[in-house]
Amino acid sequence: MLRIVKRSEISNRQSIVIRSIAIILALVLSAIFLTVIKLNPIDVYGSMLKGAFGSTYSVKETIIKAIPLIITSLGIAVAFRMQFWNIGGEGQILMGAFLCSFFALKFPDMPKPLLLSTMILAGIVGGAIWALIPAIFKAKWGTNETIVTLMMNYIAIKWITFLQYGPWKDKNAQGFPKIPNFSDNAILPDIFGIHVGFIIAIILVVFMYIFMKKTKVGYEITVLGESEKTALYAGININKTILSAMVLSGGLCGLTGMIQASAISNTLSVEVSGGVGFTAIIITWLSSLSAPFILVTSILFAALVEGGQFIQTAYGIPDAAALMLQSMILFFVLGSEFFIKYKITKKELSTTKEAA
Repeated sequence: MLRIVKRSEISNRQSIVIRSIAIILALVLSAIFLTVIKLNPIDVYGSMLKGAFGSTYSVKETIIKAIPLIITSLGIAVAFRMQFWNIGGEGQILMGAFLCSFFALKFPDMPKPLLLSTMILAGIVGGAIWALIPAIFKAKWGTNETIVTLMMNYIAIKWITFLQYGPWKDKNAQGFPKIPNFSDNAILPDIFGIHVGFIIAIILVVFMYIFMKKTKVGYEITVLGESEKTALYAGININKTILSAMVLSGGLCGLTGMIQASAISNTLSVEVSGGVGFTAIIITWLSSLSAPFILVTSILFAALVEGGQFIQTAYGIPDAAALMLQSMILFFVLGSEFFIKYKITKKELSTTKEAA
């Protein structure tokens, strides 16, 4: 009889070995899949690396895809550290994009530095408010934050859809349901071909690492996540900590919405989030809620996506095949996290002897 047992501890060496085995198994299974569809696995893997890092252009594209993943994952990590399961990153991104778009569309001629600063602040506030609602429900009435944050994603999507087809619809789009593009003053500038969101992301990685490790609020969030009873014994205000953490979590997700709307879409639409809120959950877990690891994991994940898109063009394979390849690699990497935290042991059957 086999049973699953939680590991008391695991060395760094064992952790590296388990992850390495997972990656090797992923590559082997993917190689079998590629062979079945009559492609050379070695060539495809090489092309994926080339597509992600093989040229200046591909490196820039990989970094641009990593930016929203980094910032959103940092926000999700704050909530998860407190064991508040924030599944609402998508909605918080959209509401941050919505509020910053209000200023971009209503004040297009405002001086660029002032307009961008206002949009950044608005994006943070929009995401923070959207995250604060389930936080209040949780603090006051003990509601299930997973369900509430998930459902609020759909409310945000429908709200943006309503604006896109209704009051904010571009009158010059010949009936096409889109919101007008932002003016040049509302577009984030580029540095070496990459928008300044990457600099913001790097600054936030450093800030969040220091915040969680060195500040009182970061300590309170961590203690509350480990044990509510311990937090109460230490004199931590539970409700205040929940609300503060979720304001920060939602604010970071909202900032992602501002960056994507301004630098990538140049307008507001339901495609602004692009699934980043859900992908960030995976990255956050793979990074063990650590800000430096989030930076690395986000770049690697973006490279996987960029490489997958490249092989579609290079080999003419369908989108579904490329996604399947990415999914297999991701499945094994995520599976390795299970074996890092748990182990499978053989259950011993005990027998009792009755005294005669």
